[in-house]
Amino acid sequence: MSLPVTDTAAKPGAAPREVDTLIIGSGFAGLGAAIKLVQEGKTNFVVLERGSDVGGTWRDNTYPGAACDVPSHLYSYSFALNPDWTRSFSTQPEIQRYISSVSRKYNVLDKHVFNCDVQYAQWNNATARWEVQTSQGAFVAKIVVSAVGALCEPSLPAIKGIEGFKGEIFHSARWNHDADLTGKRVAVIGTGASAIQIVPQLAAKVSQLDVYQRTAPWILPRADREYTKAEHLAFKYIPGFQKLSRLGIYLMRETQVVGLAKAPVFMKPLQAAAQVHLRRQIKDKGLRKKVTPNFQIGCKRMLISNNYYPALAQPNTELVTDGIAEVTANAVVDKSGKAREVDAIVVATGFHVTDSPTFAGIIGKDGRSAAQVFDDSGQQGYKGSAIANFPNMFFLVGPNTGLGHTSMVFMIESQLNYVVDAINTVERHDIGTIEVRQDAQDRYNRELQDKLSHSVWNNGGCASWYLDKHGNNTTLWPGFTFEFRSITRKFDLAAYDSVATTDLPTVTGDRIVATEIMVGTADAEQNIDDEKVAAE
Repeated sequence: MSLPVTDTAAKPGAAPREVDTLIIGSGFAGLGAAIKLVQEGKTNFVVLERGSDVGGTWRDNTYPGAACDVPSHLYSYSFALNPDWTRSFSTQPEIQRYISSVSRKYNVLDKHVFNCDVQYAQWNNATARWEVQTSQGAFVAKIVVSAVGALCEPSLPAIKGIEGFKGEIFHSARWNHDADLTGKRVAVIGTGASAIQIVPQLAAKVSQLDVYQRTAPWILPRADREYTKAEHLAFKYIPGFQKLSRLGIYLMRETQVVGLAKAPVFMKPLQAAAQVHLRRQIKDKGLRKKVTPNFQIGCKRMLISNNYYPALAQPNTELVTDGIAEVTANAVVDKSGKAREVDAIVVATGFHVTDSPTFAGIIGKDGRSAAQVFDDSGQQGYKGSAIANFPNMFFLVGPNTGLGHTSMVFMIESQLNYVVDAINTVERHDIGTIEVRQDAQDRYNRELQDKLSHSVWNNGGCASWYLDKHGNNTTLWPGFTFEFRSITRKFDLAAYDSVATTDLPTVTGDRIVATEIMVGTADAEQNIDDEKVAAE
């Protein structure tokens, strides 16, 4: 279902629309933020979404075979459990229907501006407001919540001649459903999470499929099945049954943290299971050698599939491991010099995670963009939710909130607790600006990197998109998710510098009337906070 642009937009050329809170993006994170704000009784906010519907990555990724690799009951909001999941691992259409149904259930669609591309968000020191320019006009906000997500900007390969290819070519996240690939010669570039779902679908319909692999992934069996009628009835009518099922899945998944983040030696049983899966499904020794990873399981994202290996073994599929030298008008040429003619190319090379283009459009208090800040010091934040130099801005799915084993929705809900409590704190104590202290952020990241130094991600013998150009893992959370839930349960004002609204400069026309500004240290800020609480 496509939704129209609502009248919450500031019309191009009109005066900017002013709001208390502006949310960018409406995937699981942004939609969740909108719901939580409504539940807190807040109405003066808006959600800017560049697509025509909610859903984020689940709206955009419509490639054949698209599905989740986290069990359905865990991949949903805890406050909006879905007893109608049809199977243990849901497909993209079903997840998108779920997200859309939640947006309607909680009546937040009227807070959205769809088809609204955010061009930039810039902090104005004089007015202590964020100025946000979009394709639907300008907005001014006291607080901005960035919920753009990590998997929103496709990463395109820099391959010589690819722009001159004359056939169909598209990224997996921008699937061209008008392109009929039946009986065609198709190349798939990449062997990551999207590719292993796409390849079996294409192998069944194309005349020739060339799969270009740079690094072989570890693949585990996919324990997917349809739920029985009895299970559906139990999920719907037996009190607590679905919550208990969800808890069981959660606890089982959390056991992987021991091997992933604390003692990689405990990943050996999982790696053995993946090796057995490989041997059972690939009988040809030459092909088996090509698809056997040369790093420890968990170092890169672990994948699940029951049909990827069999698709590679089909006579019309060729796995190419020589690398790509160039693309011509009608062929892909590998580094051995062999040219394979193709009618279409599917680019399944993932997303910009540590170097997202969206960072260039967020401009902080010193005039530097988030991209420039990250380029200088790496992608660092505080509890994945705040970044020094960006006052009154909070991030959902920010630095070091990613996971290698379980549901991101759990992390998102943890952050929502923190961010909504921060907004309540700002309102309750009449705070004009709030910004995480650099020393608090630095200390937090030192502790993070120390923990990550023991993980399989840093010691598993691979290079991955988890690491930034400085070699730091700025993507993943190095522990149990319940530990993250604990540190984000309440907003910690003492870690922030803040300025009371009454101490901000007053803007009169073009003239700034200076007043005394108090930027508290941790102790001073806590004293101010305690005094205001006592006064209330």
